Amino acid sequence: MSYLTLLKFNHREDIDSHQTQSQDLTADLGNGIELDLKYVPSGTLTMGSDECDDERPIHLVTVDAFAIGIYPLLQHQYQAIMSDNPSDFAGENLPVENVNWFKAMEFCDRLSQRTGHIYTLPSEVQWEYAARAGTNSKYHVGDIITTELANYNGEKLYGDTTPGIFRGQTTPVGMFPPNAFGLYDIHGNVWEWCLDEWHGNYAGAPSNDLAWLDRDLLDRNIARVKRGGSWNYYACSCSSSFRCSNLAANFANTIGFRVVRVLSSTN
Repeated sequence: MSYLTLLKFNHREDIDSHQTQSQDLTADLGNGIELDLKYVPSGTLTMGSDECDDERPIHLVTVDAFAIGIYPLLQHQYQAIMSDNPSDFAGENLPVENVNWFKAMEFCDRLSQRTGHIYTLPSEVQWEYAARAGTNSKYHVGDIITTELANYNGEKLYGDTTPGIFRGQTTPVGMFPPNAFGLYDIHGNVWEWCLDEWHGNYAGAPSNDLAWLDRDLLDRNIARVKRGGSWNYYACSCSSSFRCSNLAANFANTIGFRVVRVLSSTN
């Protein structure tokens, strides 16, 4: 694996910002299969919360424009590039799961080479900025979420969460309302890998949107960040600020990913 996407991550692709903002971007995966992305404008993010130690300190970061998958990556999209489908829960409109960080990066690398554009996993900053979509509440729908608004384990109660249902698996993407950026399934369904190494808190975190990387990219014993919660976890894990980690080599039917296309910093 060449890790083309990671090695070029600091590059910003020059494109027409007016064209980008007026329409969604699409990646051609071959055989009539496409991957749709939303343009996310540049801005600033007050990142983190006082909810947990690993979400502190709250800090301000600047974010360049980027494009991100409207949905977590789907199984047929993954298969179009990787020629297999590792998922436990088979379905055309279900997110791919059972994908470790290395396989997610390999997908981005192959897609980059196929299209000539730079695709990668979102940095943790990009993920939270995209998830919040201008909100400062726990979820893009407010400070309370229900299983009518996201796929998580509603039988596991935490704090002031409302009792709900437990679906026991992933659900088709697009079942629940999108956030203000037009992104679906940001909360729940599958955890989404981020590019960053795991750090126990934000002390010393970058003030920009680049991934926080310190060590050997190929080290299978390094933990990577995952975000967004999943079908089998508490409501609180679905919040925009909640952080979690797994070893990069680990996979489970609760973990998928969403891709980012790198754009020009002038957009």
